[in-house]
Amino acid sequence: MKDQIRNFIAETTFNDPSIIKDETLIFDEGIFDSMGLLGLINFLESEFSITTEDSELQEENFGSVERIVAFVERKKAA
Repeated sequence: MKDQIRNFIAETTFNDPSIIKDETLIFDEGIFDSMGLLGLINFLESEFSITTEDSELQEENFGSVERIVAFVERKKAA
């Protein structure tokens, strides 16, 4: 799952996936912005069959690959 998410972020932002580490703060580092987040949400929902609520659109859920994976795992377990 980490590689799928990392590759999506890299492809969307034209970055080398190797620069996006699990803990890289993708918004703080300027890799992703709010428009990128919308694409990421669509990707996660279609790829992992989850639904994201507006109240869940917080940095602690989407700030890094590590946080995104934890969010998806929580959603899938619910």
